[in-house]
Amino acid sequence: MTVTKPHLLLVDDDERLRDLLFKFLVDKEFFVSTARDVAHARELMNIFIFDLIILDVMMPDEDGFSLADSIRNGPTRMKDIPILLLTAMGETEDRITGLGKGADDYLCKPFDPRELLLRLQAI
Repeated sequence: MTVTKPHLLLVDDDERLRDLLFKFLVDKEFFVSTARDVAHARELMNIFIFDLIILDVMMPDEDGFSLADSIRNGPTRMKDIPILLLTAMGETEDRITGLGKGADDYLCKPFDPRELLLRLQAI
């Protein structure tokens, strides 16, 4: 019997963080695709179906809030993909905005990768 690894989309403009998280998540038995910005994420979402999206908020051109909102209000095949916002924006209003845009969870940077892993497993 073959067990399929969950396919995650990691969207963050910080290349160093993206690379570190990629390695960490692959070591934890996830299949990970990475995107450097929202436009790149949209391209990948037109090709693949993801099990979960880890999404930064502050990125050039378009922010993660707008991508989360468009996923929730977009094509049916994507509406139910869990979204975890991973961002330096940690104020209460930011968290309320993110959750209001359809995020399933919100984790502030800096963070402990072990906490991220537990949150991914929970959603």
